[in-house]
Amino acid sequence: MADLQPAPGTEPGTAGAGGREKLLGWATGDGPMAVRARVVLLAEEGVRDAEIARRLGISRQTVGTWRHRWQSAGLPGLEQRPRTGRPATVDEAEVVTRALLAPGGSGAGRAIARELGLSHATVAAIRRRWRLTAEAGPGPVVPTVPPLPGPDVWVLGLYADAGRAVLLAGTRQSAAAAAAPAATVIGEDVLAGLGRALDALRPPGSAAARDHPAPDGLTGFLAAAAEHHPDIALHAVTLWDDGDARPPAAAWDGGPSVHLLPARSSWRGFLRAMVALDSTSHPESSRRVYLDLIAALQQAEGPVGWLRESVAGHLRTPRGAVPEGGTAGAAAHPPSSSGVNQIDLGSFNECVVIESVRLSGTITRGEIAHRTGLTQQSVSRIARSLLDRGILVEDAQRRATSGKPRTPVRLCGTAAHALGLHIDPEVLTAVVIDLDGAIVCTCTRPVSADIDPGEFVAQVVALGQEALEKARGAVREDGFLGIGVAVPGPVDIASGTVLDPPLMSAWNDLPLLYLLQDHFPCPVIIEKDSLAAAAGERWIGRDRRARDFAYLYLGTGVGSGLYLNGDLYRGVSANAGEFGQLCAIALGRVGEDGRPEVLPECNPPVSVPDFAARRGLTAAGAAGGSTAAYRAVGRAAAAGDPAAAGALREVAGAIGRGALGLVDLLDIDLIVLGGPFFTDDAAPFYLEEIGRVVNDFPQARRLRQVEVEPAVLSAEAAAVGAASTIFHATFTPRLRGRDRP
Repeated sequence: MADLQPAPGTEPGTAGAGGREKLLGWATGDGPMAVRARVVLLAEEGVRDAEIARRLGISRQTVGTWRHRWQSAGLPGLEQRPRTGRPATVDEAEVVTRALLAPGGSGAGRAIARELGLSHATVAAIRRRWRLTAEAGPGPVVPTVPPLPGPDVWVLGLYADAGRAVLLAGTRQSAAAAAAPAATVIGEDVLAGLGRALDALRPPGSAAARDHPAPDGLTGFLAAAAEHHPDIALHAVTLWDDGDARPPAAAWDGGPSVHLLPARSSWRGFLRAMVALDSTSHPESSRRVYLDLIAALQQAEGPVGWLRESVAGHLRTPRGAVPEGGTAGAAAHPPSSSGVNQIDLGSFNECVVIESVRLSGTITRGEIAHRTGLTQQSVSRIARSLLDRGILVEDAQRRATSGKPRTPVRLCGTAAHALGLHIDPEVLTAVVIDLDGAIVCTCTRPVSADIDPGEFVAQVVALGQEALEKARGAVREDGFLGIGVAVPGPVDIASGTVLDPPLMSAWNDLPLLYLLQDHFPCPVIIEKDSLAAAAGERWIGRDRRARDFAYLYLGTGVGSGLYLNGDLYRGVSANAGEFGQLCAIALGRVGEDGRPEVLPECNPPVSVPDFAARRGLTAAGAAGGSTAAYRAVGRAAAAGDPAAAGALREVAGAIGRGALGLVDLLDIDLIVLGGPFFTDDAAPFYLEEIGRVVNDFPQARRLRQVEVEPAVLSAEAAAVGAASTIFHATFTPRLRGRDRP
């Protein structure tokens, strides 16, 4: 081969004067050519392959490869890549991203190597360098220049303009929690979207950036960041800088430390790796956080300075870590796990047996075997175990026509308890329920929508503690499973953050889950209120709710909770059931920009009194949009007032059109109505009008009859449902993990 011919005047396998000088020059440098030159020089000295490999820290195969290439082709042979198909450069950060987001297991590293065209040894070395493996030491370590201090790394902000981009990271010195991806994993769509959004801000070439104005925007951004995140060390990592407009050193005094990208990482790969590291270490760093960043970049018409919400509430001793001055096993905060297992259920089959007993009320072992398909021996063994642990109890024996009497079993209501909290713009509700769904105690407290978030959390905590104190005598210490919290949507379940609750603007982006965990040493689950109500209806409704249904929750707004295929349907972000826009689309009510309107009909306590007043209702107390006015209209309608009845039917008709969409889309035959504004006086009007719409207009009306029924619970539906989500997470049989974003 022509390109492998030795240099003129140099025989293959001999260095010669000029060749040796070149080899010595390579050997004193760094990189792959240095290794190849050292192999040849040591071989020329007569050092054996095994000793060369030991001295240089490479494999004997590598030594043999370059020695043979030198002997056959001389200097040109050393300039060839050892294997075709390998990338010329390795983006270490991209390897880190794949390693963090790939499924675990011994084959993960080899899979990454195959995908990126690298050797397994290269991937393993990068993982060790970033300390992504336990044997590499405490980590991870981000090898910027200089390295980021501390293993617990957060992405806190991003500044970008036409000439530069700076990533703001935060660190603390304590060991990071074990990296465990949240239920909603940061996917390639988010990572790619970030890269595209930043590319759009960066014009082709760097000519525009050379004349970029002084970096006042960046200096102001860093000052705002220091004020916004005062409780964590800040670090500014330059992703790119196309000009010479770095801020003066004085602008950084007292602010974030300055870092450059790792030597073997591109800015795009580094950004992806930091997002992956943050999201897999901190459940609160969910898709929502980075989708907000992408939206800020896409909507920008100039420089972008994005800061995420404060993470001060999340900077606690990591789960499983030992607090300073503490002892092992004394972690400050137990996990808010997606399953709560103080009552240890040994198998999927145990959950199947419990579900069968729960739906039936009382049932014999033979009937359990018949319904579940388990063998009689398996059912007897499982029942015996559940009886020993107090989860089941035996009822009086039943006489049989033949053989010995049968002894039915039922759930022991006192075997487990849970606390449910419902957050509403007007009232906070706390209930403690037992395993049968019976309410042990109820506490309520009025609240105003403009209350300070800190005071609001204090009131929620005080109400929960009051309910637990009232129920103390009835609740076994080892049988209290946890706390469920029902909140208005939308809610970021992964981070436990209430985002934009209607009529509660003061509580936007409130990290409620983590604030509550500071006060309650038990598992805490946050659920959207309509989904919580559906979970409660399923749990307490037993066999009456043992099929697919949609729950319409009439509160301050109308939401829906879906129970499909034996489980709650939460959707990708756990915000399934936003019902108002469905009604608007069904009624054709959209704005000029195509956005569905916010329907007044989907806020019953406001719309019903307003519609009644327009129709001429003058009943006492029926004026204005309030709970009292709504109840007054309901009483008037029940007494036969046509204006009040017409207002309720008008609202029910709009809700019915949305319910019709659910019936046609999901092919369900049960709609359940509940919530605080599904009152006894108003219920007949909702049931009649919605029942008429969902049965008269569906496409498949000849094939099914849709039942519209009142909920088993109404006034405390969301609070009881919130508590029952704890039971649902513990006892409902599943073959896969609980889908919690």
